[in-house]
Amino acid sequence: MRSFRLQRSLQQRGSVIIVALWTITLMTILVTVIASQNRLSAQVAHFHQQGLAIWASEQAAVNRAEMDLMLEQMPLPAESEEFDSFSESMNAIGRIPRYQRHRGDSLELYYPQDPNIVVRIYDHAGKINMRQMSRARLRMMIEKKLGGPQEADQQQIDQLMDAWNDWLDLNDGPSPNGAEKDYYLSLPVPYAPRNGPIESVEEILSIRGFAEVFSDVNLEAAFTIYGEDELINLNVATIEAMRLIPGLDDELIADILEYREEKDFQGNGDVAQLIPAENMTDVRQWLNSRKETRYYTIMVYPRPTTTGDHEDTANKENDKENNDVATEDRTTINDPLLAAYAETVYVPGFTERPQVMKINPYQKLPLTALPAEAEFAE
Repeated sequence: MRSFRLQRSLQQRGSVIIVALWTITLMTILVTVIASQNRLSAQVAHFHQQGLAIWASEQAAVNRAEMDLMLEQMPLPAESEEFDSFSESMNAIGRIPRYQRHRGDSLELYYPQDPNIVVRIYDHAGKINMRQMSRARLRMMIEKKLGGPQEADQQQIDQLMDAWNDWLDLNDGPSPNGAEKDYYLSLPVPYAPRNGPIESVEEILSIRGFAEVFSDVNLEAAFTIYGEDELINLNVATIEAMRLIPGLDDELIADILEYREEKDFQGNGDVAQLIPAENMTDVRQWLNSRKETRYYTIMVYPRPTTTGDHEDTANKENDKENNDVATEDRTTINDPLLAAYAETVYVPGFTERPQVMKINPYQKLPLTALPAEAEFAE
C-alpha cells in the first residue's frame, strides 16, 4: 500500500514537472513572439521615419530647383561687377549656362540642397513634341523603329499612320487602315479613342499597333506634349529622343554627347561637322539649336549608396568644383529600374512661382550615358 502511494506520488510529481516545462516552453515562445513583434514594430517605425525624412528632403530639393529655374529667368543687373564678370566668362567660352544645367546632369543648385538628394533638371526643348509632330516626321520615326526604309513594312506603317490619324481626329469614322471607337470598344479591356489632341506621352501606347513599336522606349524621356515647336535642341536633347531621330545611331549620338561637353551647337553647321552628309539630310529636319521652352522636368531621388566602377570620391569632388555638376555613377543611373520623384513645371518668369503641370512619384530616369555594351566602329 505504501509502495503504491509512493509510486502515485512520483507520477503526480512527474506530471507537475511536465506541465511546468510545457508552461515554460509556451511562455518562452510567447515572449519571443512578442519581442519579435516589438522589434518589427520598431523597425517599421524607424523606416517610416526615414521615409518621411527622405520625402521632406526631396520636396525641399524640388522647391529649391523651382527657385533655381526662376533665377535663370532673372536678368543680371547691368553694369554690375557680377554682370561684367559673367558676360566676360560666357563670351570667352561661347556657352549658354542653362544648356549644361538643364540636360539632366546632377546639379548643385544655387540654393544649397541636402547632399544626400540628387537633383536633375530636363529642358523639354530636348524632347520630341508629340503634340506638334507632323505626320511626315512621325512616319520617318516609325520607319526607323521598324528597321529603316529598306526593312520596314510600308503596309504596317500605313496602318499605324491611319490609326494615329483616327485617334486624333474629331469623328468616329475610321480611315481605310485605321481604328476608331468600334475597334477599341471591342478589346478585352475596352476604352474609347481620344478624338482630340494627346493628353500624355503614355497615351501613344493606347493607339492600335503603337505599343508594339514603342514598348522599349522610355516615353517620358523621349517625348513631351508641352511647347509649340516640334523640333529639338541638341544642346539639351535626351539620348532617348536622339535615338528616335532618323539619321542618328549610337556612334553619332556618342559624338554629339562628347561635343556638347566642350561646346554648344550654334546651328546645323556645327552638327554637320559630326554627321555625314547622307545622314544630315534626315537629321536637319528635326533640329533647332536655339530652341527654348519654359517647360522643365525636375527629378529628385536619394543619392545611390552602392559602389561599383565609378570615380573615387576625390575625383567626384574635383569634378563638382570644376563643373558645378556632381558626377554620378553612370552604371547606377542607367539602371532601368531606377526611378525618381518627378515634377514637370512651366516657368512663366522670375516673379511668379512655376506652375506644376504633372507629378509622377516613380518616373523612370532618362539615360545619362549610352549603355556600356554599345560598341562603336572606329
